Amino acid sequence: MSLIEDLKWRHAVKAYDSTKKVSEEDLNKILEAARLAPTSSGLQPFRVIVVENQELKEQMVKGALNPEVMRDCSHVLVFAAWDNYSAEKIDKVYDYHTDVRELPRGRFSSYTDQLKVIYGAQTAEENFDHTARQTYIALGLAMAQAAELKIDSTPAEGFSNEVVDEILGLKELGLKSVTLLYLGYRDAENDWLSKMKKVRIPMDEFIIKK
Repeated sequence: MSLIEDLKWRHAVKAYDSTKKVSEEDLNKILEAARLAPTSSGLQPFRVIVVENQELKEQMVKGALNPEVMRDCSHVLVFAAWDNYSAEKIDKVYDYHTDVRELPRGRFSSYTDQLKVIYGAQTAEENFDHTARQTYIALGLAMAQAAELKIDSTPAEGFSNEVVDEILGLKELGLKSVTLLYLGYRDAENDWLSKMKKVRIPMDEFIIKK
């Protein structure tokens, strides 16, 4: 199938079959798609936390708008962004870049110095807004890869960030949850959305040409 056909196939599943689990092989492909996502300045200012443990999912349900979906899906992917930029974080990423490329450390210092000035002049809230936006690119690629594998997914912002952050200990990691992605296989009988036509605004209205 082409990417377009895969995207036509997928929808935000409203009921999952709790007896069906995503294989580790397929899960790793979805995670790799997220890892390969482009990010601003190549900093990858977020991490993906994989939650399969049922007890953890049950704890995270508090505050979720679709608790049954969280309970019954195979895995919950938590996209969590850096809570702030720092010189140390920027240097660590670029030291890794130069090491992998077999370049001397500091090769990109003129650029990273600019980044430190830009982000250093902003508040932590402004910087988190920026890191959080990066997660959505990876989220989209993860959903596309899942669709290609015929694995169902449901993106979710309807949850308590405070609950998830506390349960997963994200504050200690310098992270804040941004969005979730539920993965698994639909319960066709109870997934009411699967029985409906996929609806999107017509192309001639969606696209504005100038």
